[in-house]
Amino acid sequence: MTAGFGARLDAALDARGSLCVGIDPHAALLSAWGMSDSADGLAEFADRCVAAFADTAAVIKPQSAFFERFGSTGVAVLERTVAACRAGGAIVLLDVKRGDIGSTMAAYAQAYLDPAAPLAVDAITVSPYLGIGSLEPVFELTAAHGAGAFVLAATSNPEGPQFQHARTAADRIVAQEVVDEIGARNAGAAPLGALGVVAGATIAPGVLRFEQLNGPILAPGVGAQGGTADDVRRLFGSALSAVLPTVSREVLRHGPDPAQLRASVSRLVDEFAFLRAA
Repeated sequence: MTAGFGARLDAALDARGSLCVGIDPHAALLSAWGMSDSADGLAEFADRCVAAFADTAAVIKPQSAFFERFGSTGVAVLERTVAACRAGGAIVLLDVKRGDIGSTMAAYAQAYLDPAAPLAVDAITVSPYLGIGSLEPVFELTAAHGAGAFVLAATSNPEGPQFQHARTAADRIVAQEVVDEIGARNAGAAPLGALGVVAGATIAPGVLRFEQLNGPILAPGVGAQGGTADDVRRLFGSALSAVLPTVSREVLRHGPDPAQLRASVSRLVDEFAFLRAA
């Protein structure tokens, strides 16, 4: 990697548009695509996604769990999928949501962010709810290897606000503390910091502020979960140019034909073209 993650992501969004496409091969979707719920079905599904997205989407987000459930064979498919997507020019964000402490967190960081690792990717998702300081090994490797990380702040699931919108002793929303801490770590980076946050497109407007983040915002909840382009526009204000709407079901329901999958991506890229114009 010759440039930092923030710079590479910014260039990819300029070149391919503001969209992150998920690869989520759960059993029901494999069946809907006419494939068996097996390692062979997984491999066929992944290959079709690579054919559709690797040279079109700015960011591709495989969900690691759907590969891991097939054991070592599934992980081998994930390794091949990651390599093929990166070879096609896409940035790969592996959705693993790791969060641990000490040497265990360091091992997770090595597994995904060390360029020599078999599952090396451009960025990963991580959870800060053991304390943001627990993620220090991830932050160190993003800096060392020009990689990135997206830290969960306010997720799109309905159970999240019970914890993420709770208030600290200083009467600040926990999720805002996460955003502000990541912003402090991104200070001075240009055009974007390497550390982003996850903030769902379904959260209430005005709950969080992103002006000082100086990093990318992964926005799940678009499409099948009810979030719209108008929601994104209302939620993120002056940070719009750094927003990365993430879609899975909204695109994958058009499979298994790669041409139809690609057409769905193109339509959504056009729908969110206002983000880079902001």
